[in-house]
Amino acid sequence: MEKIYFIGAGPGDPELITIKGQRIVKEADVIIYAGSLVPKEVIDCHKDGAEIYNSAVLNLEEVIEIMVEAVRNNKKVARVHTGDPAIFGAHREQMDILDTYGIEYEVIPGVSSFLAAAATLKKEFTLPDISQTIICTRLEGRTPVPEKESLESLASHRASMAIFLSVQMIDEVVKKLLKHYSLTTPIAVVQRASWEDEKIVLGTLENIGEKVKEAKINKTAQILVGDFLGEKTNYSKSKLYDKYFTHEYRTGIKK
Repeated sequence: MEKIYFIGAGPGDPELITIKGQRIVKEADVIIYAGSLVPKEVIDCHKDGAEIYNSAVLNLEEVIEIMVEAVRNNKKVARVHTGDPAIFGAHREQMDILDTYGIEYEVIPGVSSFLAAAATLKKEFTLPDISQTIICTRLEGRTPVPEKESLESLASHRASMAIFLSVQMIDEVVKKLLKHYSLTTPIAVVQRASWEDEKIVLGTLENIGEKVKEAKINKTAQILVGDFLGEKTNYSKSKLYDKYFTHEYRTGIKK
């Protein structure tokens, strides 16, 4: 019996899907892709005769029905999610149901949009002496957030932050961040990171709300915040490449 592959399609650029993920898409008999976020170009490599479904117009039960029927007919299924399915991908609920059917599945990771946003900004989340922690979270909306994971609570760490699914509430995001970050803290909003129509807005917590509204960004955007975004951040260089630092593969020069 064939199995189901949950594939991270990447943030949007069709070339940012993994080689393995693309191979499975090419081989799949049935492809279910998140059409509201995954560009059609990602699956254009499908073989002739493959059945294509856009999950944007399907509910959970309909998606499961398609997958179960396909596998029972010994068809290979590619369930294509945006970014990496393990981050706000809603694939756990599908896998739990598949377990009840005794259907085998595999997860193929992908490039998350928060990583694509950092790449397009040419920034590093983990700068020595600045931040060694990345917090990925979202503001509470129709989907609740546990109280202990409230944005203001997480902001108390002053770590590098990637805030998903919240740009439509940018004023509320800023209000909560300001409980711990200063007005001058740099912040970036990247809409549709890696897509051809990608849009970038840079600012500080003092002015980002106004700038985002002027740019008419209200969905499909990453909010990145933290001192790692600073242009003249005074960070320490990596020990790994320090000529005086000794490690398993290299002996450092004596001072």
